[in-house]
Amino acid sequence: MVHRRFWLKLLERAWKERSVVWLAGVRRVGKTCLCQDLPEVEYFDCELPRVRRMMLDRESFLDGLGGKRIVLDEIHRLQNPSELLKIAADHHSRTHVVATGSSTLGASRKFRDTLAGRKRDLWLAPMCLLDMDDAKQTDLKHRFLRGGLPPFFLPEKHAERDFQEWMDDYWAKDIQELFRLERRDSFQRFTELVMAQSGGIFDATRFARPCEVSRPTITNYLRVLEATFVAHVVRPFSTRRPTEIVAAPKVYGFDTGFICYYRGWQDLRDDDLGSLWEHFVLNEIMARSQSREVFYWRDKRGHEVDFVIATHRKRPAAIECKWSANNFDPTNLFAFRYQHPEGDNLVLAHDVERAFTRSYGDLRVRFEGIRSFADSISS
Repeated sequence: MVHRRFWLKLLERAWKERSVVWLAGVRRVGKTCLCQDLPEVEYFDCELPRVRRMMLDRESFLDGLGGKRIVLDEIHRLQNPSELLKIAADHHSRTHVVATGSSTLGASRKFRDTLAGRKRDLWLAPMCLLDMDDAKQTDLKHRFLRGGLPPFFLPEKHAERDFQEWMDDYWAKDIQELFRLERRDSFQRFTELVMAQSGGIFDATRFARPCEVSRPTITNYLRVLEATFVAHVVRPFSTRRPTEIVAAPKVYGFDTGFICYYRGWQDLRDDDLGSLWEHFVLNEIMARSQSREVFYWRDKRGHEVDFVIATHRKRPAAIECKWSANNFDPTNLFAFRYQHPEGDNLVLAHDVERAFTRSYGDLRVRFEGIRSFADSISS
C-alpha cells in the first residue's frame, strides 16, 4: 500500500471547506485505500447488503454517528445516494463524509441531486509524480507501460490479463449499474478503439461502422467514458477565427498502461515515448490542478499546439510536450502566437532538470521539467 500524501492533504483541505466530499475516479485507482488511510475514519462498504440495510433509515443512521468522519464507499449501490448526502450536508454538518464513486456526481440516473453548493469534488487521477515518489518507483518507462493504477503499477510482475479483467468489471459494475447501456460488445469495442487511437482528433463517424452502432450512439458512448473518467475530451481552443479548428475534439485514454495494452506494446521503443509523455503530462496537469479544462489548438494548415491552458482567454499558455528538448521545433508556436500574441510559451520535456528560456526571434520559450511546472499549478 502506498500512502498518497498529496491526495490525503487534498481530502483534508476539502473537508475544511465542506462536510461532504465527493471522491471520484476510475475503478481500482485507489479510492478505497486512500479513504482507509485517513486518520480516525469509520469505513462503510455500500456493496455489502448489511451496510445498505443499515442506511435505509437515513436520519437514524446519521444521528448515530455523533459527528464522526466516515467513508461511504461505492455509494451508488444505495437506492437514493444523493438523498443521504443531502441530509448529511444540511442537517449533520458535524459529521464529515467522503463518498466514493466511479463517475461525476449526477452523471447517471442514480443521482437525482447534484448537491450543488453542498459538497467539494475531488478527482483521484492515476498515479502522478508525487505518488511515484511515495511508492519509491520513479522510472517513467515503468509508469508508461504499467499505467497509473496502483494494483498494476506496484507488483513486480506484469499480468496483461489484468487489463481485460478491469474492462469486464468496468462494464459490469459501473456501466450496467449506473448507465444501463445495451450492446456490451459495441461499447467495449469503442473503448478499445479510443485507447488504441488515443490522442487523435475524434470523429464519431469513423467509430460507428467498426462498433456496429449509429453515430449518435457513439457520441453517447463518449459522454459515458468522459463521465466515468475513462476518456478525456480535449476541446479546441479558439476565438472563432476562420483559420482555426473550432469543433473537433481530441480524445485521450485515461491511462498509459491501457493505451500500451490496446496498442499491443509490450516493450517500449524510442518512437513510443513522445506520445506516452504527452499523455503523462496531461494526467499531471489535470491531477495537480483538479481541472479538466485543458484545450489544444490547431489551424487549418495543420499547425498544432499540444495543450493550451486558458484561465484568462486573453493570455493563453501554450504547452508543447517533448520527450527530449532537442526535438522542439518552434514552427507551431509561431503559428499560434500569430493568432494569439499574448501568453506564456512552454516546452515540457523529460530531460530538462533546470528550467531555462530560449528566444526564437521575437518568440520567447521557457523549457521546463514536468515536476517544477506541476508544482506551480498544484491546488
